[in-house]
Amino acid sequence: MLMSGIYIHIPFCKKVCYYCDFHFTVSFIQKDLIINSIIKEIDLRREYLSSNQLDTIYFGGGTPSVLSKNEIGRILDKIHALFSVSPNAEITLEANPDDLSHEYLQSIKQIGFNRLSIGIQSFFDEDLKWMNRRHTGEEAERSVKSSQDAGFFNMNVDLIYGLPQLTSERWIQNLRKFLDLKIPHLSAYHLTIEPKTVFGYYKRKGQLIEIDENQSFSQYTSLINIMKENSYQHYEISNFCSGGNYSQHNTNYWKVGEYLGIGPSAHSFNGISRQWNTSVNSDYINAINKGTSFFEEEYLTEKERFNEYLLTGLRTQWGIDEEIIRKKFGTLLLSHLEKELERFPHSNYIVRNNSHVSLTEEGMFISDKIISELFWVD
Repeated sequence: MLMSGIYIHIPFCKKVCYYCDFHFTVSFIQKDLIINSIIKEIDLRREYLSSNQLDTIYFGGGTPSVLSKNEIGRILDKIHALFSVSPNAEITLEANPDDLSHEYLQSIKQIGFNRLSIGIQSFFDEDLKWMNRRHTGEEAERSVKSSQDAGFFNMNVDLIYGLPQLTSERWIQNLRKFLDLKIPHLSAYHLTIEPKTVFGYYKRKGQLIEIDENQSFSQYTSLINIMKENSYQHYEISNFCSGGNYSQHNTNYWKVGEYLGIGPSAHSFNGISRQWNTSVNSDYINAINKGTSFFEEEYLTEKERFNEYLLTGLRTQWGIDEEIIRKKFGTLLLSHLEKELERFPHSNYIVRNNSHVSLTEEGMFISDKIISELFWVD
């Protein structure tokens, strides 16, 4: 059974991370206006999902942990007033390590958060300084231990590999430190140089050269092997968990479940339409308060929904099911998929088991290329 979730985008950061392409601002002048508008939007969008029940609530950003307990609590109170929140709902806060004081951790636990996603990226000061992160390696480690002491055992940590100066040895040390801290979930991302970031500017100026593909693949292979040796499940391209501690919120995305996105730049999907809010904070505030449109919308055709199913499903260990495709999308799209799969008869990238299709570990490394070759293109 598919779940429903709500995502709250908090577009504030204290510092610009040089790799980040998410929507944020380092100016806090409009913070109160944004919070008030988010609360109003929840009211406006309460009918978007097919069910009133929420199984996951996720505060992302930006850096949601820059908000106080009272500020976050006002948003949570509105959600609880308008939706039926499952008693076992996963309620996640993205946080920066240096925000996680003992007092702050106690306060957010008190208002209902039961999962943290901590943006550590590296346990080494050299890497953190190069990325322009605002915490140190010592603060990163301390934030995990403090969170555990506060009772947050369902926790994710983000790490980045593929940095130009990151040696394979230091990447392995990052993973060993993660394992030593006994964290149940890891999101490990390869550095991507996006055009509108500081690193994108450095690359255009010739001041940043990306590592070669062989080194990238070597670090990816180390990641896969070390996590597998330590009984972590590689359940999505960039995500690993132990003890069944999947990110329920993100798994709902990958299984094409419904979700409502609130806040500037947030995206929503209810199985029929996709909506995305304006990413200009002042436009978002004005539109919410004047009752004018603050999002764009598209209705997905059957073939677009088929492509969506491939894109999300093949990112995960669960893959896709040809029987589901036959039932949901018909024989035409199933025949298309089977024809495209014939190009991979003895592939190191794709596994076929009866009606089930998934990517191998090697296939996940080049997933974008493989999945695009399976798409329906008019």
